[in-house]
Amino acid sequence: MPKPVVNFDRCKKAKNCVAVCPMNVFDWDDEKGPIVARPDDCIGCKACENGCPEKAIEVIDDDKEEQS
Repeated sequence: MPKPVVNFDRCKKAKNCVAVCPMNVFDWDDEKGPIVARPDDCIGCKACENGCPEKAIEVIDDDKEEQS
């Protein structure tokens, strides 16, 4: 199951991830930035990853992580 992971050290709070996500996975926190509020809704399209100018989001496949 895919899920987005935010690197908050790289995030510049551009809000692109929130704007481009077709499944509304993210909520916005004015201090932290993007919050992965609905990870189970992620379809793995990587729109958030590709839309982030700082490359602060990576969509990982939980199934592959668990098998390692």
